[in-house]
Amino acid sequence: MIEINSFGVLGGDQRQASMAESMAADGYPVLCAGLEHVKGKNLKKAGWQEALKADYIILPLPVTKDGVTLNAPYAATELLLDREFFEMLKGKKVFCGMKNTLLKAGDYFKELTLLDYSKREEFAVRNAVPTAEGALEIAMGEYDGMIAGSRCLVTGFGRIGKVLSGMLKGMGARVTVSARKPEDLAWIEIYGYTPVSTGKLSEHQGFDFIFNTVPTMIFDAYTLAKTAQGAILIDLASLPGGAECRDAQEKARPGEVGLAFSFH
Repeated sequence: MIEINSFGVLGGDQRQASMAESMAADGYPVLCAGLEHVKGKNLKKAGWQEALKADYIILPLPVTKDGVTLNAPYAATELLLDREFFEMLKGKKVFCGMKNTLLKAGDYFKELTLLDYSKREEFAVRNAVPTAEGALEIAMGEYDGMIAGSRCLVTGFGRIGKVLSGMLKGMGARVTVSARKPEDLAWIEIYGYTPVSTGKLSEHQGFDFIFNTVPTMIFDAYTLAKTAQGAILIDLASLPGGAECRDAQEKARPGEVGLAFSFH
C-alpha cells in the first residue's frame, strides 16, 4: 500500500541513498528502487514498479548516461527509459538532475512535469563538495605517493574547480589552475595557485594529477601527449568529458565520480 505524499527514489548513487535516508528520518514515506547494492544504508527498498506508484518521483543526476537506461549503478536490474516508464510517470511531479538527458531518450518525456534540481544554484554549489571529495578519493586510490607535495593541474575554475583547488592546496599539493577568462586567471593567482591559460595547456608538463572540470574537449591527442604524460587524469566533467576518448578509452578506469586515465 502506497501512503499519501510518498516519494519514490529511483537509481542514483550514495547521494540518492543518503537523501532517501534523510527524508525518511523527517517522517516522509520513501520507497527506493535501483539502490539494491548500496551498503550501510537503512533504506526501504522496493521494485521499480512499486516505487513508481509513489506520489512524487526523484530521479538521479544525471537521469541517464547512455540515453537508454536509468542511471542506476547499484541496481539489481536495469530500468529502460521507454514508453512504459513514461506512462508510469504521467500525472506525477518528477524531480531529476540534468533533465535534458531524459528528454533526449524520447520526445514523449516532454509531456511530463519535470523539475530539474541541478539548475538550482545552491544545489550546484553544495554538490561541488562531494564531487571534489570523490575526485580526491579516486586520486588517492590510483596514486602510490601522497597528495602533499604532488603537482596538480585543475582545468576550469567553476564551482568544482574552485572547491577542488582549495582542498588540494589544503592537503599540501602544488596547485596549477587553468582558465580562459582574464578575471578568472587573476583570481587564481590571488588564491595562491599558479594560473595558466586553458588554450596553452600543451606548454605545461610534469603533473602527477590532472583534474578536468571542463565539459568540452580541451585534451585532444596532441595536448594529451604533451601535458598528461606521466600523469593520472581524472575527468569530472559532464559527458562527453574533456579528454579525447579515442586516445584514452583503453586506459580508462571508471570511478564513482569520474573517469581516471593513467598515462604512465
